[in-house]
Amino acid sequence: MEHSDPGHHPVSSQVSPLEGILVADFSRVLAGPLATMTLADLGARVIKVERPGVGDDTRSWGPPFSATGSTYFESVNRNKESLCLDLADAADRELARELSLRADVLVENFKPGTMDRLGLGYEQLSEANPGLVYASISGFGSAGGAELPGYDFVVQAMGGLMSITGAADGEATKAGVALVDVLTAKDATIGILAALRARTAHRRGARIEVNLLSSLQGALANQAQAFLGAGIVPGRMGNVHPSIAPYQLLQCGDGPLAVACGNDAQFAALCAVLGLPGAAADPRFAGNPQRVRNRVELVAILERALSAGTAAHWQARLTAAGVPAGRVAGIDEGLSSAESLGLAPTIEVHDAGGTVVGRQVRHPGQWTPPLLPRTQAPPALGEHDTAVRAWLREG
Repeated sequence: MEHSDPGHHPVSSQVSPLEGILVADFSRVLAGPLATMTLADLGARVIKVERPGVGDDTRSWGPPFSATGSTYFESVNRNKESLCLDLADAADRELARELSLRADVLVENFKPGTMDRLGLGYEQLSEANPGLVYASISGFGSAGGAELPGYDFVVQAMGGLMSITGAADGEATKAGVALVDVLTAKDATIGILAALRARTAHRRGARIEVNLLSSLQGALANQAQAFLGAGIVPGRMGNVHPSIAPYQLLQCGDGPLAVACGNDAQFAALCAVLGLPGAAADPRFAGNPQRVRNRVELVAILERALSAGTAAHWQARLTAAGVPAGRVAGIDEGLSSAESLGLAPTIEVHDAGGTVVGRQVRHPGQWTPPLLPRTQAPPALGEHDTAVRAWLREG
């Protein structure tokens, strides 16, 4: 279904993959907003419902703040319209229902059961809007974990991620970004897109439920399978890989270098660059299983050779020889590196008047033929109240 609106003007005039899709975004913080921003980047019209006077929690999460607001909020809310509705107020709740009945997609991350109590649950809406794709995001699901608050940090701890992150002799450590929220956002987006695809054939929407704990465990990959398949409970190993060597940080003359030898040919090339041909032929290091078993001795040999040069020196030489290697960079350096490789990692965002108000990391997909990015800056709280309320009341 298409939802025209004279007041809605995407920056790009090119038809986007999700052009004509309306998303009612009742989510806040990170997982839900990142999922809906992805849909917006791909052309959907996203109307973000926020609490009057307060808005999304992350509007106040800072510092840091940019000239226009919280950088946390801004990271996951571009290309959206902000509509303030008090869901405790009957009139505003009716507008929320009207929005939901017009929507193709609804995304919410309230405590399980909240939307039902508000008259905005899936069963209540799908009867009148059978094509609705309804995505619910929670911390621990809607069954036994319904009452548990879903915060990324707690899920990293309870789900096992922190048990394998950090130095072997140190404390359990969280990832440096709310990684589980990000993973859950991507799982939610995949489910939404699949449901939209299925709707074209079956004329019916669907309810999709994702939760942080399941998304984390789905991303544990080989570490989870080590337990399920071999009964091994992985532990913290710092920057060492449990199954590959060398695949870790190695110390050079001025600091660490990440070196990742995934096969024997790469290991032989590493030894050749470092002037250690004997190491490649040494029975202790002849194959990956041997290198893993004798990792301590191997690392000592490699680091003695690496101490003769800087990390930048060895990165250049190893890269030229086909050995994956890289210095530990800051986020600023990482973005600069991506820019130098022609990956165009950022975009400028514009306010309603077309003025550039900042830069953001762009959606990572690149399309052929090219898909022009949408570049509407994150909205001010209630920025679109007047226009959206009038549109909803038109009937």
